[in-house]
Amino acid sequence: MIIGTAGHIDHGKSALIQALTGRAMDRLAEERRRGITIDLNFAPLDLGDGQIAGIVDVPGHEDFVRNMVAGASGVDLVLLVVAADEGIMPQTREHLAIVEQLGVTRGIPVITKRDLVEEDWAEMVGLEVAEWLQRSPIQFGDPIAVSAVQGLGIAELRTRIIAELTNIGARPAADLFRLPADRVFSVAGVGTVVTGTIASGTVAIGDAIRIMPAGREGRVRSIEVHGVKVERSQAGTRTAVGLAGVERGEVERGDVLVNASEAWSQGTALDVELRLLPGATRALSARSRVRIHLGTTEVLARVHPRSPIAPGESGLARLALESPLAARGGDRFVLRSYS
Repeated sequence: MIIGTAGHIDHGKSALIQALTGRAMDRLAEERRRGITIDLNFAPLDLGDGQIAGIVDVPGHEDFVRNMVAGASGVDLVLLVVAADEGIMPQTREHLAIVEQLGVTRGIPVITKRDLVEEDWAEMVGLEVAEWLQRSPIQFGDPIAVSAVQGLGIAELRTRIIAELTNIGARPAADLFRLPADRVFSVAGVGTVVTGTIASGTVAIGDAIRIMPAGREGRVRSIEVHGVKVERSQAGTRTAVGLAGVERGEVERGDVLVNASEAWSQGTALDVELRLLPGATRALSARSRVRIHLGTTEVLARVHPRSPIAPGESGLARLALESPLAARGGDRFVLRSYS
């Protein structure tokens, strides 16, 4: 199972994960220098009884929305973080819209920085958040107030997370293998390592894989799940795959690993159903240039709707992609304006 954070910058997402897992986030020197999350960070959450869930920490700054979307893809449960001293902010709203469009079904509203405000103020913020989320298609329970600094509410939040994950079914293992890459690096003695959340199917040591869209082929040399070497990994699991026959420069974030024997193909056109958010400033008309976020990749496209799609409405359209993309029927994605 994969847990993801969402919320405005400086609302305490990284501190919350550290309080839950004991692992510091913000691995990049630039992140520590600036005091903000820039890229995706990951940590395992021990749920007890031998169960471990993966947590994805995403940046809250509007300049790094593309990284946030890449991290939100594949999330089963979202922790929507709102700071008690600031309340609902612009990126809170945008992040909620993103996880809604990606089809996340369950979430927990977390009111952070409880130690910075009076109790009645924290309760008021919780009521505001609960009322706002009633309109969301995501099933949110009651907000829970926490303080990562003092440890208040952390144990209760862990209990809520465990309860929510029991309501989320496992993804089918009998499916085509697909792993959207979110990190790529080299390890001495292993070679090129690709990490990501397996979107579907399973992967095993010795499998022949293809990297799309480039088409480069290699072999699975090793597999790790939360730092433990395993023979096989399956959908819904944070996985690190060591590759033989693939150089570090031949794969990057946004590429997709598939089984070389399975009939994946890629194209430059997608027929889709689009829903334009009510707050959009203008209709989506013919040849509008957009960014499409699918899995961990971002490509540019032109929209060709059957008729203009007004804010708050839905419609069918064809996306003419400027770069090839590996997709399948039923995939959820996010469109953002080119500008």
